[in-house]
Amino acid sequence: MRDIFYLLIYWFFKFLLFILPDFLLSLFLNLIANLFYKFDKKHNKTIMANLNFAYENELTNEQKEQITKNVYKNYAKFAVNFIKNQNSTKEKILKRVKFKNLEIFTNALKSGRAIIVQTAHYGEWELFSLAMAAKFGPVSIVGRVLDSSVMQKILKANRTQFNIELIDKSGGAKQILKAIKERRLLGILVDQNTAKSDGIEVSFFGKRVLHTPSVSIFAQKSDAIIIPAFIRISDEDSKINEICFLEPIDIRNFSKDEAILKATQAQADVTEKFIRQKPDEYFWFHKRFKHFNEEIYR
Repeated sequence: MRDIFYLLIYWFFKFLLFILPDFLLSLFLNLIANLFYKFDKKHNKTIMANLNFAYENELTNEQKEQITKNVYKNYAKFAVNFIKNQNSTKEKILKRVKFKNLEIFTNALKSGRAIIVQTAHYGEWELFSLAMAAKFGPVSIVGRVLDSSVMQKILKANRTQFNIELIDKSGGAKQILKAIKERRLLGILVDQNTAKSDGIEVSFFGKRVLHTPSVSIFAQKSDAIIIPAFIRISDEDSKINEICFLEPIDIRNFSKDEAILKATQAQADVTEKFIRQKPDEYFWFHKRFKHFNEEIYR
């Protein structure tokens, strides 16, 4: 029954894309976002709990409310753009993005070392992987298989365009190392809470959190360069997304005993710094601080 519901929503939005001009579609998406903001009490509460805990007195209540509203508006738009990405071409995808600090990435490519792109559930991360594959060639991305088999099939069809390989993060170590050995670009999202057995403790927004060390571990095993990179809406043109490459995290710069922890903390730091610039494009729906502070979500 749940799969049927998801499928109906998917086809409903696909139908809207077909019949509505852009300005009416934008108005409709804002209406949907406002309705979810008003009536989706569960996720609204999670977003506010995260913002209250992360920012405390740095932001006013009015600012936090506005961020929450914008989160809903952005993800309504991102969901529709996900559908637009299907059966697209490399040329069309690349027209929707621009690259900032591109020299950071091209220098990493010139080094001849493997590259692991560390990113987060920020902006249109589905577009991010498509743009990287369209621009630079074969990409492997690590993620979790969805609970809904119907939506997983749709997601897989969208994510595997342009020679993109999906690797299930559960038991995917051999496949990840194979992708690195073949010099495919490897992308891993590192920002969500993890199980105790899978994470290590770092500081994020000044709070204790569990963070996956997977990027650091695979970088150490393969001598790969870690490139933090994120996608966000351009300040100059809201129809264009900006892919930002940030300074590399080089596993060689840390002693062997401290490399995993320090490289992982560096990833948490750069992710936090980027989120602070435009917090309304971050996926605040998940319970990022749950492990050490479960009480804030009650």
